[in-house]
Amino acid sequence: MKRTLILVRHAKSSWDSLDLPDTERPLADRGRRDAPMMGKRLAKQQGKPDLMLSSPARRALTTAEIIAGELGYKTKDIVVDDRLYATDPETLLAVIGGLNDKLKCVMLFGHNPEISELAHRLSTDIALLPTCSVAQFTFESKSWATIGSVNVEKVVLDYPKKG
Repeated sequence: MKRTLILVRHAKSSWDSLDLPDTERPLADRGRRDAPMMGKRLAKQQGKPDLMLSSPARRALTTAEIIAGELGYKTKDIVVDDRLYATDPETLLAVIGGLNDKLKCVMLFGHNPEISELAHRLSTDIALLPTCSVAQFTFESKSWATIGSVNVEKVVLDYPKKG
């Protein structure tokens, strides 16, 4: 079965209020511009995923909500998973590996460095995911549990400045 994993690094966040906890940092103006643009591009290529997972951090969840709106995915259906914040690539793979095998396309919203490290692990063609980048990986696999150990059939990387 073809499976598509879409990794999204949250859009550019604001550092205007240094007294905010890291989890509460909002998107910067550039992030609020980039997220809908990337959602529109993704809608042309991919369509709506079966599941959207997001870090609980405000900047990641806001990015997920904006992109969900562009894809016609209900924001109330976004699953917030605490394991996607301040983590490592192994934990991200464990989250992915535990997904229901009925799902064909999953989108995960997270942070650097772990989201870039996971993308690089899946494809050495990717060294870094810029803010609001979208990396799509297509696999032939019977189970999400094998992602990370099966070869990627197709990789598509898009980001705001790519045009």
